[in-house]
Amino acid sequence: MIAREKEQKELNDAFDDERSQFVAVYGRRRIGKTFLVKETFEGRFSFRHTGLANADKKQQIAAFKKSLKKAGMRDSSPIADWYVAFDRLEELIEAMPEGRKVIFLDEVPWMDTGRCEFVSALEHFWNGWADYRKDVLLVICGSATSWMINKVIRDKGGLHNRVTRNVFLEPFTLGECEEYVKSRGWNMSRMEIAETYMALGGVPYYWTLLEKGNSVAQNFDLLFFDSRARLKDEFFQLYRSLFRRPEGHVRIIRALGKKKVGMTIGELVDAEKISRDGHLLKMLAELEQCGFVRKYTGFGSKRSAAVYQLIDNFTLFYFKFLDGERNADENFWKTHVSSPIVYNWRGLAFERVCLQHIDEIKRKLGIAGVSTKVYAWSGAASGGKGVQIDLLIDRADNVVNVCEMKFSNGLYEISEDEDLKLQTRMEAFANAVGDGKTIHLTMVTSRGLLPNAYSRNVQSEVVLGDLFDS
Repeated sequence: MIAREKEQKELNDAFDDERSQFVAVYGRRRIGKTFLVKETFEGRFSFRHTGLANADKKQQIAAFKKSLKKAGMRDSSPIADWYVAFDRLEELIEAMPEGRKVIFLDEVPWMDTGRCEFVSALEHFWNGWADYRKDVLLVICGSATSWMINKVIRDKGGLHNRVTRNVFLEPFTLGECEEYVKSRGWNMSRMEIAETYMALGGVPYYWTLLEKGNSVAQNFDLLFFDSRARLKDEFFQLYRSLFRRPEGHVRIIRALGKKKVGMTIGELVDAEKISRDGHLLKMLAELEQCGFVRKYTGFGSKRSAAVYQLIDNFTLFYFKFLDGERNADENFWKTHVSSPIVYNWRGLAFERVCLQHIDEIKRKLGIAGVSTKVYAWSGAASGGKGVQIDLLIDRADNVVNVCEMKFSNGLYEISEDEDLKLQTRMEAFANAVGDGKTIHLTMVTSRGLLPNAYSRNVQSEVVLGDLFDS
C-alpha cells in the first residue's frame, strides 16, 4: 500500500488492543478510505455494510438487513427502525465464535437520512453494548467530512469522546505520487508528475485514471476535455458528496477562487453579500476541515484579520478551464500546452504546490526541527506601491525566510528588473518588521536559478526536486 503506513498501523493497533475500539476513518471523496480499511482487514471482517447514496430511511434499512443476512443472520422478521437494526447486529455478533469482531460501516453519513434516528441508534449500539465488550472493533467511514467531524468526532451528545481513534486521510504529497507512479511502472519525469499534481492534487483515485504511455497533455484531454471525460462532472459530485446542502459552500469557493491570495470574512461578505453569521463561519470551517481552504494570517496581523484562501488543486483547475461553457475543444490541452494561458496557470499552480509542501521546504532549508509559523504579508513600498509576499517562514531562531516561488521550463533567470522588484519587497518587509529579525531571501523554483550577478542576493534555494523529498 502506497503512503498509508501510519494509518494502517493505527488500524492494526486498534485490532490488537485488548479493549473494544471505535475508529473513525474520514477524508474527502476519492482519497482511499474504503481501500485502506479493506486492504488492512481483508479476511477479518465479521460484518460490513455500505450506506446507499440518495436513498431514504426505508431503503437504507432494507440494504442493512441484506448485509446482515449475507453475514449469517437468520431472523427474517421486519426491521422497523435503526434501533432494531443494531439489535440484530448485536445478535449476529454474539452468535459468532470467540475472537476479534471487526464491524465496518462505510459511508455512514448516507445512512443518516432526515429524522431517522440513525445517530442515536449508533450511540446506543456503542454505549450500551459494544463498549461493554472487549472484542469489538467498530470502524466507521465517510466522505462527508463535515458530518464525520460534527456528528461523531466532535459530537456533544452520546458519542462525545466515544471515538477511540481518528484516522484522517490526507492527499498524497508529490513524493507519494512519485512512489505510486513507480509502482505502476510508468515513466514520468518529476516535471510531468508536478504538472499532473497541479490539476489532480494528491487524490489517489484521480491518479488511477491516468493511462500509461500517454503524455500529460493526452491524459488531461482524456480526463477533462474529451466528450466522455471521466472527471468532467466530478466537481459537482465532489461537493455534493461532502455537504448535504453544498450551494453555500460552492458560492464561497467561487468567490475565493477569484482572488489568488484569498479573502477575509469582511471581504467575502462585501463581495458576495453573504450574511456575516454563524452559518458562514460554519461553512468556512467545514471547507477548511476538508482541505479545500487554508486559513492564514498576515505577518503582524491580528487574529481577526484571518484570510481564507482556496487551495484545492482540482477545484482551481476546474474554475480556470472547465467552468460554464468553456473549452469544447476535445484536444484543448494538446493544442494549448505552450500557450500563455497554460503557462500562467502553471506559475500560479506551482506556488500553490509549494504552499502544500511547507515541510519539504523546511527540510531543504535545514530547519525541519525549528519551531516556525507560516504567514503571508502585504504592505507598501517606499513609493507607496503595494507589495505582496505569499510565503514567509518565521523561525524561532529570529530568521524569516522570504520565499519567492517561480515556475519556469528552464533555469530561472533573475533579471535586473526582477531583482529590483525582489529588493523592493525585501526592503518594504524589513521596514515593517524592524530590527528584531534577520531576513533571508529564498528562491523556490522549478528548475533552479541561472547564476548571474543578481542570483548572489539569494541566501538559499529550493528546487522542485526538493519538494519530492520527505
